[in-house]
Order: sequence, then structure tokens, then C-alpha cells
Amino acid sequence: MIPDDALPLTQARPGQPLRLIKIGGGRRLRHRLAEMGLTPGLEFSVLHAHGGPLLLAVRDYRLAVGRGMAEQIFVQPSGVEG
Repeated sequence: MIPDDALPLTQARPGQPLRLIKIGGGRRLRHRLAEMGLTPGLEFSVLHAHGGPLLLAVRDYRLAVGRGMAEQIFVQPSGVEG
């Protein structure tokens, strides 16, 4: 279940600390995102979200995620318990 205050990654503000809550979509998408290091509980932020893929700051690296994938990634501001 997705908490009421969770939102798709595409709606997150750049620079805001986020926590990954849930990945929607099918098993293939969840597996692909896990291979990229995106798993529930991960804390990260969006660096760039204006047109094209979203650029994420994940741990000590940068990661680009297409908008279709980003729609299936549900996040909430870091520090919010859900």
C-alpha cells in the first residue's frame, strides 16, 4: 500500500531529500530499477527534472531515469514516516 503523502517521482521537487517508498509496474521494471540501485528505503534527491529524463543524486553517483519509469517510482520527503 502506498502512503497518502507519497507521490510519483515525476512530481518531486528538485533538491528535496526523498525516500523511495514503492515501485509500481511489473516485475521486470522492479528488477531493472533494483539493478540500478533503486530499492525501497533508499534516500536520494532529484537534481534535474525539466524535460527528458530525471537526473538523480543517488549515494555517490548520478543516475538518469526516464519519465515512464519515474511515474512508477513513489517517494515521500525524507524524514516522513509512512
